[in-house]
Amino acid sequence: MSNNKRNELQEWFTQYHQTIFKYILLMVKDFHQAEDPMQETFVKAYKYHHTFNRDSSAKTWLFSIAHNVTVDYLRKKKPVRLLQGILNAKQDSSPIPEEVIQMKESAIELYQALYNLKESYREVIILRKIKGFSISETSKILNCSKGKVKQTLFRAIPALEKQLLQEGFINEETK
Repeated sequence: MSNNKRNELQEWFTQYHQTIFKYILLMVKDFHQAEDPMQETFVKAYKYHHTFNRDSSAKTWLFSIAHNVTVDYLRKKKPVRLLQGILNAKQDSSPIPEEVIQMKESAIELYQALYNLKESYREVIILRKIKGFSISETSKILNCSKGKVKQTLFRAIPALEKQLLQEGFINEETK
């Protein structure tokens, strides 16, 4: 392994491992189950580093690998639907305890509704709205057209709102 390749992969891991792990965690919904696809993502990045053509950013390429690895993982092994571990990220000490509790409750409600959506809707919402990828980057990660991303997001947002309404997390007045 050349020093340049090793240094580049180490830099990518340092820069992106947390956000990629959170993406995988949102997809598999279990902290411990997310560890295997996370490791496999960087193993594949190492193995196929020579195929990275730099048409897209390293982040987009790594998320594309993470997406494919996670989809394969979910096909092979049905995940346990747990929310534990998703919200264990360190909180800013500035909010008062009541605000922290409210933020966690709102996030749990959102994630519960998100988990009940079709996988394609969930993927697009996570990548576009939670992870902040552009339409172009999302289309590369999901290996689909930009139009498909736009169309799926256009359908996914109302589906998420409907799910939140059905579960009683929002009402018509707050919508």
